[in-house]
Amino acid sequence: MIDHLSIKVVDFEKSKAFYTAALKPLDYKVWRDFAPNAIGMGSDKPDFWLIAGPKATPNHIAFAAKDRKTVDAFYKAALAAGAKDNGPPGVRKQYHEHYYGAFVIDPDGNNLEAVCHRAE
Repeated sequence: MIDHLSIKVVDFEKSKAFYTAALKPLDYKVWRDFAPNAIGMGSDKPDFWLIAGPKATPNHIAFAAKDRKTVDAFYKAALAAGAKDNGPPGVRKQYHEHYYGAFVIDPDGNNLEAVCHRAE
């Protein structure tokens, strides 16, 4: 289990707007706002942090989704917020038979994923 994670972002306001929209289907909201330097987001606590920095490093971050419809909603919301497609929603049996995920690239080049591990 991940307690929290932070990523550096080059354009803080653009990233804040992107993540607020893209993670809304996953019930993420801003819990702590230290703009223009940092925000803490999460569904029930701030476990995902954006930190303003001079250079972002691409990361892979997988967010747990409660069901496949939520994975689909994340993908649509992220693309509408400006993400680039990196793999549409679907089963990825190479990971396991019920692995349902979707992948996007955020404004700073990070590979984001929403995943549901349940059979549906």
